[in-house]
Amino acid sequence: MSISDLNLDAINKTLADSSPDEIIAWALSLNKNTILTTSFGFYSAVSLHALASAEGGVDVPVVWVDSGYNVRYAYVIADQLTQQLKLNLKVYNPEMSSERRNAIMGGVPAFGEPLFDEFVRQVKLEPFDRALDELQPEVWISGIRKEETEHRRNLDIVTVDDRGIIKVAPLFHRTEADLEAYLEAHNLPNCAHYFDPTKVADHLECGLHTFSSTKAQ
Repeated sequence: MSISDLNLDAINKTLADSSPDEIIAWALSLNKNTILTTSFGFYSAVSLHALASAEGGVDVPVVWVDSGYNVRYAYVIADQLTQQLKLNLKVYNPEMSSERRNAIMGGVPAFGEPLFDEFVRQVKLEPFDRALDELQPEVWISGIRKEETEHRRNLDIVTVDDRGIIKVAPLFHRTEADLEAYLEAHNLPNCAHYFDPTKVADHLECGLHTFSSTKAQ
């Protein structure tokens, strides 16, 4: 199935009431080169567990752009989930160490400072571009949710961005209460202590998901 064959309006209506597991199963049924991205942050275990539980899910590359600024607990959770779920984890780090960058930039630049955009490029966008170049995904599963930011409210479960990548968000319509219930039902850990230096407020984007996307007309 080519992208031009996808009726996104119909697909999103069909998937609107589906569980994360069902949406991921649909994404894998496309039989396209697929990745799932994770931060190992809040509620990341939900989409990771749903992927690992799906037929063929353990083979899907799980891309983690590790900025190098995570707190210790996030690394512990990342290792725990990788082992527990047998993830096919692919870690992409910035080319420059955090210590060297801190010395050059004088620490993590604040939002609005001249170096902030370059900081985001170095620790988030460049490593992710490297992942895309290496893995060449046609389908990208992520953990974004509608209620998180204004930008995401304008998206849907399935969209296609300007690169032609089919983006699938199995948690899109899920609330925090839904995700808490999923974690409890499957005895999964949640990373309550998480730090993303590129996302300075809950209502802002880190940059990965603001690449121009389109929905079917």
